[in-house]
Amino acid sequence: MVSTTIVFALLFLALCGLCVAYWQLLLCRRQARILNSHRAAAHSAIQRSRMDLLEVRNRARLLEDSVSSGASAVEKLHKAISNTTFGLIDLFSKDEEFRKTARKARTTHDETSQQIYRTVRTTNKALHILADTLIIGKAEKRIASRKRGSMPGEDSQ
Repeated sequence: MVSTTIVFALLFLALCGLCVAYWQLLLCRRQARILNSHRAAAHSAIQRSRMDLLEVRNRARLLEDSVSSGASAVEKLHKAISNTTFGLIDLFSKDEEFRKTARKARTTHDETSQQIYRTVRTTNKALHILADTLIIGKAEKRIASRKRGSMPGEDSQ
């Protein structure tokens, strides 16, 4: 009788131990899921900031390329119009003095327009470098400081 009571008490203690172990397993699983969700959220925030930075860079590059391509297209159209105009003056002008003046004007016009379009491209590149330094550089520093200074679960703005 005493041995049966001891066996039942030991079985009960073993059952209680198993229940506590199972309860601890459930708590650890829950905490692991919470930890994984925080890790995923932090990783998602880092990826989002990287993608935002990449989008800003791509937009800046697209803007620079658009201005440069637009300036080239306008320059080609401008050259075509001026070549046509000065060519017609050369072709139909009867006064030689007027032709010489038109040729000088054409030379001056072509040099000036080349300088203007070169200046537009140079200014465009300079503005792109400035924007890259000011805007994108600040965003990169902000992201880098966020990585070093904050914990994965914190939301620093």
